[in-house]
Amino acid sequence: MTTPYITMAGIGKSFGPVHALTAVDIDIYPGEIHALLGENGAGKSTLMKILSGIYSPTRGVITVNNTDYHKLDHKQAAGLGIGIIYQELSVIDELSVLENLYIGRHLMRTRWGIKIIDWPEMRRRAAMMLLRVGLKVPLDEKVANLAIGHKQMLEIAKALMLDARVIIMDEPTSSLTSKEVDSLFLIMQRLRSEGTAMVYISHKLAEIRRICDRYTVMKDGHTVCSGLTAQISNREIVRLMVGREVQLRRARSPQGDDTAPIALDVRQVTSRDGKRVRNISFSVRRGEILGFAGLVGAGRTELMNCLFGVEPRSAGEIRLYGETITPRSPLDALKKGMAYITENRRETGFFANFSIAQNMAISHSLKQGGYKGALGLINRKAEREQAQHQRQLLGLKCQSVEQNIGELSGGNQQKVLISKWLCCRPQVLIFDEPTRGIDVGAKAEIYRVMRQLADDGKVILMVSSELPELIAVCDRIAVFCAGQLTQTLENHPDISEEEIMVWALPQA
Repeated sequence: MTTPYITMAGIGKSFGPVHALTAVDIDIYPGEIHALLGENGAGKSTLMKILSGIYSPTRGVITVNNTDYHKLDHKQAAGLGIGIIYQELSVIDELSVLENLYIGRHLMRTRWGIKIIDWPEMRRRAAMMLLRVGLKVPLDEKVANLAIGHKQMLEIAKALMLDARVIIMDEPTSSLTSKEVDSLFLIMQRLRSEGTAMVYISHKLAEIRRICDRYTVMKDGHTVCSGLTAQISNREIVRLMVGREVQLRRARSPQGDDTAPIALDVRQVTSRDGKRVRNISFSVRRGEILGFAGLVGAGRTELMNCLFGVEPRSAGEIRLYGETITPRSPLDALKKGMAYITENRRETGFFANFSIAQNMAISHSLKQGGYKGALGLINRKAEREQAQHQRQLLGLKCQSVEQNIGELSGGNQQKVLISKWLCCRPQVLIFDEPTRGIDVGAKAEIYRVMRQLADDGKVILMVSSELPELIAVCDRIAVFCAGQLTQTLENHPDISEEEIMVWALPQA
């Protein structure tokens, strides 16, 4: 094997008394795709932030192209050909697609002795890159108008335009359709053949098996082992990551049967534009988990926004246990017994400047009466006690519930978001991509919580782009295509992903 382009040896990182990394070793070779595996909180993102110059290590040595560094800054890392695609979106919604691709590095040309921005050349290169990644959007389109999956592809295009020798990809497929994943993997294979190295962080073991050459497993801030992906089983990877075997497939509750009363009845719901959601009708029984499948842009999230009062409806009726409800805002929906775990936790899920306990308590405080918070009448002791209970319930990994939520890993932030709604004791819970960017162990815990909520009589609406997840968790699966509900399938033991996809794809 050739000499590693990057070697990280004995890397440690402390944030005050908290040791995020203790002893991490990893080699990255030219022309390989290296899987970096571990539970949320294992230290994967921290390690990659050290490599990309965001953090400085407390100890250890980084060797890049046979030169040793005790730390790198962001400019040095970029100069050494190290690029990173973050799990959380970093595109700027207020700018166009073209402007996002060239932030801070406009191409210049000289005209009449004056340097001006070379917009024609930038547009030409940008168009070629979008074609390369299969992103079919206008260059002048405002990024705020793009779907999350398209924003993720734009992030990938930004990294590829830097001509990096090592590209770090942190959960790059979390919002992509299977077709978009195929396109991404073709790009990665092409880059690998050109000698580019990639570090691939993902919890999707099928993807790791499909695209990655080697792997490194991390646990609790240190390296567990490294090797060839072809020489280790998925079961062994999971055991190394979580320290135990995890069973994701859970038996569905007998409570979700035809004898349970209808809890939620939705009739002819249509979005205000009449296109994204069209005449949607379905009913859910008490204690049932109803899944929603479909391609990106099929209208699933838009329907949930209509139900929760985020977006107005032009038509339709919503009944909860026979009573007609008309949520006119998220707060109104909350007071009527609904909860919504959104797909984009950073933008619409939590308050980044609040502590864990404050984020958990905010929805409950609003439901009880928002004026109390304005007057400062917050029972901090009760808030902490409630947060401690939720911490134990969901297995939240943190130093303290007074810790800022921004210091947590993505998976633990998602647990806080779920806890925020559980504190309100809702009757209907909407889970939109609830395990996006979450490791296999945490997924099992969230599945357990969802099933327990259903067993307690709650109604669960679950939107997911991962068909195996829907099959593992849901009692029935409603399939969407182009804003319409095309079929509702019973989740029988022999149901297949292919059977679901038949109804998710356009028929003409």
